[in-house]
Amino acid sequence: LRSNTTAFDDYALVPDALVDVSNIDLSTRVLGVDMALPFYLSPSGGTRLFHHHKEAAVARAAAKAGIIYGQSTMSTSSIEEVGAASSGPKMFQIYSLKDKELTRDFVARAKAANFDALCLTVDSSISGNRERDLRTGLNFPPKIRLSTIAGFASKPRWLWNFMLNPEFTLSNIQSDALGDGMNVFELAHHLMDVSVTWDDAKIIRDLWDGPFAIKGIQSVADAKRAVDIGATAIIVSTHGGRQLDGASAMVHRIAPIRQAVGNKIEIIADSGIRRGSHVLKALALGADACSFARPYIYGLAAGGEVGVTRVVDLISAEI
Repeated sequence: LRSNTTAFDDYALVPDALVDVSNIDLSTRVLGVDMALPFYLSPSGGTRLFHHHKEAAVARAAAKAGIIYGQSTMSTSSIEEVGAASSGPKMFQIYSLKDKELTRDFVARAKAANFDALCLTVDSSISGNRERDLRTGLNFPPKIRLSTIAGFASKPRWLWNFMLNPEFTLSNIQSDALGDGMNVFELAHHLMDVSVTWDDAKIIRDLWDGPFAIKGIQSVADAKRAVDIGATAIIVSTHGGRQLDGASAMVHRIAPIRQAVGNKIEIIADSGIRRGSHVLKALALGADACSFARPYIYGLAAGGEVGVTRVVDLISAEI
């Protein structure tokens, strides 16, 4: 978890002097989309936990900035709600679920809602050993209990909106597919197909006729397999260091993967990015673009859509 961010310090920036910087163009093209900035907002589940305006606020902020918003399968707004809330570029993130019909339905709904790209996450069929979540008993929807009441009470504005807007649902998944008040580990075990293979990834890829990314790639061998099944992008990610403790920091994986696959596939760097300098280093090492969730989630929790915009502006200014 820590090394995903601190590993960026292993790389120093070497600037060239006397370069005309009177006109700086940060635009790039990735996942079939022309973006104004070389980063986008990656998928994060359960956005209602952080702010009552949920995923729509993030999607609107991304559209305003001219960058992609990635919506999670585990989002608290439906595919259709996000599609209607934002006319900006959007990517839908999917898993290979036990219910294959539900997986196919997600693809069809994303097409109908005019999403630009599809992303298959491949590192989460088993939930990581997230000890803090185990200790605090993170449930969805959240529950006020003796162990959490102090935390709730310390955030009165959040608690007020929690009481006024009590709806906490995984809007893309039918309620009868879920148990009541599952914790995050039970939820993953209930929904995810642990037998998923590259053959399953190929089936999902063939269902989608647009840009297709595979998220959670860390090894050169897997990057080459992604090319073989026809993916147009790989998202080099360790899930923010929350899945496998002791995995290599994401930033260390960019250059070896780029060297191995050349220009056959787009590479998006995701995990540990906190500053504009991190984006610069990832691009210099061979990434086509970057993505992040945690920074914008902090912005969302602090100020809703305005908070997300503030984070995007800060990182853009740093770049």
